[in-house]
Amino acid sequence: MKILKCHCKKVEAQINIKKIEKVLRCNCSLCKRKGAIMSMVKNEDFKIVKGQDEIKIYQFHTNVAKHYFCSNCGIYTHHNPRSNPSMTGFNLGCIDEFDTFSLDDVFINDGNNHPLDKKK
Repeated sequence: MKILKCHCKKVEAQINIKKIEKVLRCNCSLCKRKGAIMSMVKNEDFKIVKGQDEIKIYQFHTNVAKHYFCSNCGIYTHHNPRSNPSMTGFNLGCIDEFDTFSLDDVFINDGNNHPLDKKK
């Protein structure tokens, strides 16, 4: 189990994961601006345990993806991607014991050319 906390610690989540194996960044218009390194779990493995009332949601474009952030400190904590809303992506920088600066090879998700945006 991992504990995720925003900067001001008003939002806290439990992530049911033993080892973080896949890490990624995304180059979509939002993610490239926030610059977060993320990982993913099934929705049932991610639970807000503190500060639910502090969380705000941001949606854009198709309004399917849900991006969550702390309304107090502004930190992006997690999201549900539109390509798979049954998953929760979470900000690895919000897990104190995880050093995102020690990562050498981070997969880049091509959100800039999202398959759901392809024209027929």
